[in-house]
Amino acid sequence: MSPLPRALPRRDLLKLASGMVTAGALMGTSGCGLLGGSEDKQGGNAQVEKANLRIGGLPTSELAPLHLAVQNGHFKREGLTVEIINAPDGGTALTSTIGGDYDITFSSYVPIFAAQAKGGTKLKIVADCASSTPNTCMIMASPGARVHSPQDLAGKKIAISGAGTISELMVKASMKANSVDYSKVQWMPLGFPNMPNALKADQVDAAFVVEPFLTLSARDAGAIPVVDTATGPLEDLPLGGYVSTAKFADENPKTVAAFQRALESAVAEAQDRSKIEPLLPQFAKIDKETAAIITLLKMNFRADATRLERIPRLMREFGYIQNDVDVASMIVAPPQS
Repeated sequence: MSPLPRALPRRDLLKLASGMVTAGALMGTSGCGLLGGSEDKQGGNAQVEKANLRIGGLPTSELAPLHLAVQNGHFKREGLTVEIINAPDGGTALTSTIGGDYDITFSSYVPIFAAQAKGGTKLKIVADCASSTPNTCMIMASPGARVHSPQDLAGKKIAISGAGTISELMVKASMKANSVDYSKVQWMPLGFPNMPNALKADQVDAAFVVEPFLTLSARDAGAIPVVDTATGPLEDLPLGGYVSTAKFADENPKTVAAFQRALESAVAEAQDRSKIEPLLPQFAKIDKETAAIITLLKMNFRADATRLERIPRLMREFGYIQNDVDVASMIVAPPQS
């Protein structure tokens, strides 16, 4: 197993702000495997009820195991053909899943638990995805904004991936932890790929960015790190997972189990950074040099109710939901290895 490069400390991010690289177009890609088994009229085969899956995703580094599962045949071995469709943010991807456009989607946990708390369409968590580690989720400031500390963020225009997402929640929680009033912040939903350019053009004062856009913001926009939101009370916070409607999970138990087995195998393989680093330029559209230095989130598979309950607790604290969420009942237990 190849050793993971050391996380870039804050001082090195400041150094990156003076450098320039070409990031390329930040648009998502799709991947598909090969179908295993004979397909019937309902789209199933001898292994699963539904063989062709549309999976919602984002062009962010934590989805590397999903792309690895496509490229290295983990899905193929389970009789699945997977197409990955990138959405602008997790909330949009979740809405598309509820509407039937995707079978399973990656989303941050905030929209997932918000939808569950409202009632209506019931959701099932198929797998966990990633949790925060230092230098992976950061509030960065535009070089012309004169924002240098958490206190400077009060009343500023801050970009987030989407309204009601984990990015908004983490900014609020980080500002509160630093005794900063967030009530007058101007929230700007932009989507992660648009944030480096928005910072460079001074369209926003600050932005909540994750990798690879954190490194791109420092290099291409000269953005300044202000708050590492993945430290202190938010360290190792579960960020997002894979979810389907309860109806899909109930009607396609073999398909869900096959997806889980493939993803678990890919997550295990992804612990070797050399396996996923070559994929980052493909689906995150970054250059090889950037892929080599970005800090990766902690990649997970098994959804644990105790860990995930941290999110609904924070959501209640900040007024995102009013009712408790039974997290344990949402989790689809993975098949025994």
